[in-house]
Amino acid sequence: MAQKDYYKTLGISKDASQDDIKKAYRKLAMKHHPDHAKGKANEDKFKEISEAYAVLSDPEKKQQYDTFGSEGFQQRFSQEDIFRGSNIEDILREFGFGGGSIFTNFSRGKKGGTRGARFSFDPESMFGFGGGGQHQTAQMKGTDVEYELPLTLHEIVAGTSKTLTLQMPSGSSDTLTVQIPKGMIAGKKLRIAGRGQSSPYGGTPGDLYIKSKMIHDPVFKVENHDLTINRSIKLTEALLGTQISVPTLDGKQLSLKIPPGTKHKNKMRLAGHGIPHMKGGGAGDLFVEVLVQMPARLSDKQKQLIEKLAETGI
Repeated sequence: MAQKDYYKTLGISKDASQDDIKKAYRKLAMKHHPDHAKGKANEDKFKEISEAYAVLSDPEKKQQYDTFGSEGFQQRFSQEDIFRGSNIEDILREFGFGGGSIFTNFSRGKKGGTRGARFSFDPESMFGFGGGGQHQTAQMKGTDVEYELPLTLHEIVAGTSKTLTLQMPSGSSDTLTVQIPKGMIAGKKLRIAGRGQSSPYGGTPGDLYIKSKMIHDPVFKVENHDLTINRSIKLTEALLGTQISVPTLDGKQLSLKIPPGTKHKNKMRLAGHGIPHMKGGGAGDLFVEVLVQMPARLSDKQKQLIEKLAETGI
């Protein structure tokens, strides 16, 4: 979803007063209105500044925009909502602008001229579906909705089924059951067509995007599809080598040989025992980080043995 900086569009600061907002819009509207400046670039600019003014001139919409940011605001307000109640037509009437593809002429004078005509803001044209007087509003798709779904590491590895009740930006709720595939790691999205926000003009609904958010796992560290687990060994085991057991997410226990002379925090790889890929075969790897325990205290006997060991040059 495209980010929109309404303050930048009008060239004002965030602490601008309502009077400053109106002055900025009047200045830009005079410059870019299609009745004054021809060309698609000016028409597009006029649409942008009109949308920015419609939001920032309304205290409630401005507060929502400041609170939730561009993306959050667009999820809560449709284009129809943005322009509802706007006084844009009153401002433009002061300039004597009228007609064109941006405004709908509701009534004209007896002689059919533009003098005394009443014009109403037409949000359909602002969506880019106007032109030649033929509106194609049915083609306007509803807003996409993104839902962040917390998942455990085990759910991500094995896949799961979730029944969700979603609160839509329009205020309605939607309950659906979603099959979460294996390997849907944090940040990955699942698209569900047609379950987003309804179109305000009869077009197809937007899509719903389920975004994975992994719940912290106390045992495994996760990096993309790879897993890391810490296993501790004694100092003598690090020096002489040993065999340890390593748990996996599917409940298995793997045997891992620790070679003599293994250093503290050395990592050893168990290929293919990480998180499966969401699309296609294969999986990430499981890394075992070896932590060599250093004794905090030594008995007299242990100290004597280590002193003799030190005499050998180790």
